[in-house]
Amino acid sequence: MKVIVMAGTRQILFIQGGGAGTHDEWDDKLCDSLRRELGDAYEVRYPRMPDEDDASYAGWSAAIRRELAALDGGAIVVGHSVGATILVNALAERQPEPEIRAVVLVAAPFVGAGGWPGDEFELPHDLGARLPQGLLVHVFHGLQDETAPPSHADLYARAVPQAQLHLLPGRDHQLNNDLSEVAKTIASDDLRSATGE
Repeated sequence: MKVIVMAGTRQILFIQGGGAGTHDEWDDKLCDSLRRELGDAYEVRYPRMPDEDDASYAGWSAAIRRELAALDGGAIVVGHSVGATILVNALAERQPEPEIRAVVLVAAPFVGAGGWPGDEFELPHDLGARLPQGLLVHVFHGLQDETAPPSHADLYARAVPQAQLHLLPGRDHQLNNDLSEVAKTIASDDLRSATGE
């Protein structure tokens, strides 16, 4: 499918979660919801991550960095589940070029003290300080998430003090395939002005 980019179109990069079939059977619904809610003023990119059924930090962070490098300056990046965890860790490890304006973490498991164990992509305790200066950070989490419990969102809020936390009642790990709140946040005045709109 060819994507036609209109002048003035703002770019969104959506990073899928992990697991067999996730790109085509699960997170495609999230991406479709985001596209529908944002409309034609946004170009939502949805690349396939390598070995989605066995997400590795090395493989996924390299793929994410390639996707980030292909964006225009001031883009917004949205990550779901383990894709969000790897994304934020990659951003803390190395500042992206060109600069992104905001990162949105959706149902992101926290890997580290109090969250999931996992040496490969354990998040640093000073995660917020390692992120690019001025980067807007939004954390969305469903209160009915049984995959990554809502307590993980609180762990992100502690590790990234500048993050804005959005807890959604009645929503599961896929946010019930509804990213309308994420879209509203992206389209809100603070993100539009932050991206030079």
